[in-house]
Amino acid sequence: MIVKRPALGRRTVLRGLGTTLALPFLEAMIPAARAAEASARPKRLSVFYTPNGMTMDAWRPATTGADYALPPTLKPLEPYRNDMVVVSGLGHPQAAAFGDRPAGHGRSCPAFLTGAHARQTEGPDIRCGVSMDQVFAAQLGEATTIPSLELGIDQASLLGSCDINYSCAYTNGISWLTPTVPLPVTANPRDVFERLFGDGEALDPASRLAQARRQASILDYVREDAARLSGRLGADDRRKLDEYLDATRAIDKRIQRAAAGPQAEAGSFAQPAGIPADFAEHVRLMIDLQVLAMQADLTRVCTFMLGREISNRTYPEIGVPDSHHMLSHHGKNPDKLAKLAVINRYHMEFFAYALKRLKETRDGAGSLLDTTLVIRGSAFGDSNEHDFMDLPVIVAGGLVQGGRHLAVAKGTTMSNLLLAGLNLLDVPATRFGDSTGPLAGLARA
Repeated sequence: MIVKRPALGRRTVLRGLGTTLALPFLEAMIPAARAAEASARPKRLSVFYTPNGMTMDAWRPATTGADYALPPTLKPLEPYRNDMVVVSGLGHPQAAAFGDRPAGHGRSCPAFLTGAHARQTEGPDIRCGVSMDQVFAAQLGEATTIPSLELGIDQASLLGSCDINYSCAYTNGISWLTPTVPLPVTANPRDVFERLFGDGEALDPASRLAQARRQASILDYVREDAARLSGRLGADDRRKLDEYLDATRAIDKRIQRAAAGPQAEAGSFAQPAGIPADFAEHVRLMIDLQVLAMQADLTRVCTFMLGREISNRTYPEIGVPDSHHMLSHHGKNPDKLAKLAVINRYHMEFFAYALKRLKETRDGAGSLLDTTLVIRGSAFGDSNEHDFMDLPVIVAGGLVQGGRHLAVAKGTTMSNLLLAGLNLLDVPATRFGDSTGPLAGLARA
């Protein structure tokens, strides 16, 4: 006799001593007849942004189609070439001046996900457009606890202008809830973890310090409930639950170590507790948090800035002690170009890490990467020229036909790609930004 168990509720959580922990997507959460259906897996969006443009000669493949060779900057992505499409030739016409005063970063950064022209202002009367990630988040409605995550590495500049005649709000982030409301980027891993698993409202310094000093992981509080639930699951679900709990515990302990250890400094300003002193560890931790949030279906929308636009970060750990922004204005100096290319490749290694984590994290019979649309890009191509009409873009994940370099006609707006992305995510949009139609050639045949 076969005893049929009722499907586990999608909003089932582990509980213990006032703590709740969301669960990853499990086979037990859908009826057996639908367990193998790809349509049962939620679609997700992940945006990976790097600042200050790109050394395009080291980024752009020499040939198009499936047989292209990965250029030096893209070499770290070799294991994932069949999962991604390199797209060259896209631009953002709305990042043009249109009579405004000279400024590149202040217009191009806000246009990246909006396809809109930013109002020139240093005051509070900022205006741009709704970003593509927020259109998708609005379509999802209340499907997840957290509508979207906006993460970064650099703290926001809150006062004054960060580019000539442009408010810092235009370069702090890339997500816009409305044309007048940019969404703040969170750079402290502890704040992100608390939003995901703790009291998301208790982010004052005293609360952060109290939680950072605790010795017990939140998993200690839900251990009994986890053991009870495990007995109701099949072998694959038990394995997935164990992997998820192990990953959660590991991230929690990494954050605790970062909070207890020496803190990195940016200029004369000490970073707040919870940010690792090591840049690479900080980046990997923020990527891991995004993956964990999507695995638990706490959110299906993540944007991540590897640095603020106009970032002056230096990278002595890879032999580049020069300011990133200063190098981006290389004046075609070979030495500066070579150093900028080193930074670009270093950043690409982190994008490769993000793809690795998505691909190795199970989601039903496949992986998170199978159901995630990943967009990697910058607001400029050639940063020396502030070239916003030839952007270095990569689209990855199981929703696209990978293994290709797609070169589009010069002058094609990136809004066409953003519109095509929304359609792949089942958003029935017919226009976005300054689009002229969805970009062809991305979807699986």
